[in-house]
Amino acid sequence: MIAHARSRQILLASVSLMAAMPVAAQQATTAAISAEAANDAVEAAEIVVSARRRDERLIDVPVAVTAFSPLELQKLQAVDLSGLQGAAPNLNIVQGRGSASSANVFIRGIGQPDALQTFDPAVGIYVDGVYFSRIQGALLGLYDVERIEVLRGPQGTLYGKNTTGGAISIVSRKPDFNRTKVEASALYGSFNQLLLNGYASAPLVADRVALSLAAQYDKRDGLVTDPRTGREYNDRDSLTVRGILRAKPVESLEILVSGDYNRQRNALTLGYPTAPLLQTDFVTGPRTLVPAQPLGPYSFQASTSFRGDEGQRLDHWGVSVTANWQLSDAVTLSSITAWRKLDPDFFIDIDASQAELGDVFVGVNQRQFSQEVQLKWNSDRFSGVFGLFYLNENIMSHQEAYADDLFTLFGGPITFTRLIDDAQNTKSYAAFGQATYKFTDRLSITGGLRYTHEERTYDRFTTTLSSFAALNGINFRFPGNLAPPLNLDNSAEFDAWTPSLTVSFKPSDDTTLYASASRGFKSGGFNGRANSVADLTLVVGGVPTVVTRFNPETVWTYETGAKGSFLDGRVYLSGNVFYSDFRDFQARVGGGAVGVFPVVNAGRLGIWGVELEAVVKPTRFWNVRASLGYLDAKYNEFNDGRRAPAFSCNPTGNQVTCEPAFAPPISFTLATDYRIPMGDTGTLTFGGDARFIDKHFLSVDNRPNLTEPGYLLANAFIRFDAGNGRWYLQGGVKNITDTLYRTDGQEFSAVGNIQTVYFGDPRTFNAMVGFRF
Repeated sequence: MIAHARSRQILLASVSLMAAMPVAAQQATTAAISAEAANDAVEAAEIVVSARRRDERLIDVPVAVTAFSPLELQKLQAVDLSGLQGAAPNLNIVQGRGSASSANVFIRGIGQPDALQTFDPAVGIYVDGVYFSRIQGALLGLYDVERIEVLRGPQGTLYGKNTTGGAISIVSRKPDFNRTKVEASALYGSFNQLLLNGYASAPLVADRVALSLAAQYDKRDGLVTDPRTGREYNDRDSLTVRGILRAKPVESLEILVSGDYNRQRNALTLGYPTAPLLQTDFVTGPRTLVPAQPLGPYSFQASTSFRGDEGQRLDHWGVSVTANWQLSDAVTLSSITAWRKLDPDFFIDIDASQAELGDVFVGVNQRQFSQEVQLKWNSDRFSGVFGLFYLNENIMSHQEAYADDLFTLFGGPITFTRLIDDAQNTKSYAAFGQATYKFTDRLSITGGLRYTHEERTYDRFTTTLSSFAALNGINFRFPGNLAPPLNLDNSAEFDAWTPSLTVSFKPSDDTTLYASASRGFKSGGFNGRANSVADLTLVVGGVPTVVTRFNPETVWTYETGAKGSFLDGRVYLSGNVFYSDFRDFQARVGGGAVGVFPVVNAGRLGIWGVELEAVVKPTRFWNVRASLGYLDAKYNEFNDGRRAPAFSCNPTGNQVTCEPAFAPPISFTLATDYRIPMGDTGTLTFGGDARFIDKHFLSVDNRPNLTEPGYLLANAFIRFDAGNGRWYLQGGVKNITDTLYRTDGQEFSAVGNIQTVYFGDPRTFNAMVGFRF
């Protein structure tokens, strides 16, 4: 892994190199032709976003939002959402730990890395207005996208619960009523990667009915090899399809029916142990079973105790119906009805070694139904949206934990298996409204308020199978039939008001100044890892107390910003400063007694930061895009009542740094591309980007072993677009310097001292051919 100081030096060198890259090529500029004109049209198109649930120019929206077009996603060589890592200020989005399909998303230092079904995300992910409740299955492929909007800061008024960090909104392409479109591309790359994308749209009835079909097939060999068996892991094997039927039975009514399916069949996703793995003898105590970094410095080799075809299977379906009814020139009524089904069956080797310490199977059966109604109006002075929202989610899981190497007795082996079955139901109701009033053409005020009521029930049963009689047959049932006074309650209700207020001033048509205050809310819940009363016991006021649930977490964010377009649209600048007061932070804290997993409202965070973005077009053929995020995030409190003192930024006592996880102080991206017209033949484009992610922790309690020291990634591409605009070729390289960098971590120190890290991809090459008509 590169050193932190060296990362900064390489960053500066890369910035200088990419800034200078187009200078020599400028002399080759010739007259533009049709493909060039098409490129110009795409780049000159005014960016429209729906961050406030209505279409507005990006330059007019008083919200910190970054938008990505399909062309920009191709330039970033993004295959799924993780391709946006660092591409927007203070955005940290990576593949979730131990899973090929989970998305670990943090915005401005706020997120939720745990994919367990009882933990809600802190960054909402929406596809065509439909909320995805789980981070499992949320590492979505980018194959029929019109745009992606990254909204930073709490979105509690319009988007609702579980958006304390922000929201990512993916908007799919609508089928065209009057034109047939066909697009396809094929990419082949390192590790035998094969990426096929297809899209077709056609009118069925002119001006009335159209249909689009899109598909993506993504397959790649494993990046990680087990030297003991030669098996490969950390592969990709995904098939996704989506169909959209668009109908306009009358001029004032548009109906969109969408269906999608994602199928994944992957091998295990292996990390690497960074701390000694311990085996505990009930008489002699713990001993080291596997040393830290058992195969030496990481080189994409790791071992596992799984020996068969254990892997990771996921099936993810969804259907939605959206209706937009234009009641008048100023008023629109919209309805979004959706049903989704998520079925992942994952084997995960948490300890990532040949020892059987933290090997698990997690099978999940999730269903959700949601209904949202919006009444939107837009007049000269007064505009806004009122709405109602309902969500009913049922999620059940069956889990098996295998740990035959965790315990011994007088040196003799003890088998250990734990079986877990649980179920959770969540009903969420909300009413919301947000309105903007223009005092003048320049000055406006926006106020909003949302009320959320949530009902949640949870049932859990665990049992232990062991060759050691003292462990065999230990059962725990929640709420269960435990003796009084442990009358454990398995139901809870949560209520929240999430207001927002924004004052906006436009010095000119293409500039906006704003100041805002907004509140976000993430629901409370139950500990989905409780296997005994000890997991629910906290010290409250010096007295051990059974606490059956954790409370909601909330955040108030105060922000001021500016954005503007200058020099006839050739320069776009935006920037903001914010402070977030984050309270009742939900955390699963590690360490302590063997096999104990308490979840607590750990305390309070203070986060302030700066965000800058720039899009510059120095010449007609040269584009530069840059973003910078700065975070100063601290735990103002970190309370873990199981340990003294009760006030402690770091409960492990190893290092008092008080820094939240996945909150790098600096994140910076510079991207550039230069087009060289080649007459009627076409255009040749050279481009690349560099992304710097500063040092950050990968665990809640700042464990030194679970740290990323900071890294720089550089990517480049060359692309040829035919003069008729019908086909193109592109070649690319990602992670040019073959940087070794950590993306996520697993902290289960209460089980054999497990502290596992996961790594990003090594250097890879790819070549792509595509056509469109």
